Amino acid sequence: MSTPAPPVRPAAGRSAGQLLSSVWVLTVRNLLHIAREPMRLSDATIQPVVFTLLFVYVFGAGVVLADGASYEDFAVAGLLALNLTTGTVGTAVGLSEDLGTGVIDRFRALPLWRPAIIVARSLADLLTAVICAFFVVLTGLLVGWRPDADVGSVVAAFAIFLLFSYAISWVSACIGVLSRDPESSQGIGLIVLFPLAIVSNAMVPTENMPALLRTLADWNPVSAVTAAARDLLGNPNPSAAVDAWPMQHPVLASLLWSVALIGVFAPVATAIYRRRTTD
Repeated sequence: MSTPAPPVRPAAGRSAGQLLSSVWVLTVRNLLHIAREPMRLSDATIQPVVFTLLFVYVFGAGVVLADGASYEDFAVAGLLALNLTTGTVGTAVGLSEDLGTGVIDRFRALPLWRPAIIVARSLADLLTAVICAFFVVLTGLLVGWRPDADVGSVVAAFAIFLLFSYAISWVSACIGVLSRDPESSQGIGLIVLFPLAIVSNAMVPTENMPALLRTLADWNPVSAVTAAARDLLGNPNPSAAVDAWPMQHPVLASLLWSVALIGVFAPVATAIYRRRTTD
């Protein structure tokens, strides 16, 4: 007589190794999709180059910084923030695509930790953020940007950027699981994230903005991350003269914003995902 196969244990009974294995397998699956269709990386390879050239040579011609500071040195930290923030729209599109094609139903038939699907997407897109940062930095170096800090400070600046990008990807994950198709997730994502990136100190100083807009920009998490990176990279940081608390403590504000975004949106995205994929 054949012995029946043991039932699959619920997620709560699985070991940490099994949960990590689920996340790893699905992360590799997402990376293989990118390898097979490289144009998925256009927002991490082509967009950073185009944005850097456009903003440096178009905005740079009209923005005058105090003490004759170089706009190239000012702009690169902002371009990193801009590209890494808007680039997380890919998380929303990828999740919406998976939910719409029915592949999630196949995954549910496997002994996988269900939230691993959404966690793996966020990790794969974190690796995409590394590629995006590389292209921004490479283009920045070509147009004249230079950091003026030690290696430790430079590494810390990029670590803050990547942590923030990972945090924002959970906001995009919420958009992706709420959207019914990839097109709507991309549209909604850009509506939410592009103003977040623009209404900040990323590309222009906030001192000449209208009062309400200036307040919003000074408390914008993108502004905190950008100001922190400028300080750590030794680049011009006009926001250091702003009295708002995030601009006086940009590194701490960046970490608090990132932790808060993950703490709020990761559970929300997971809960919405569970509800949407439950029969």
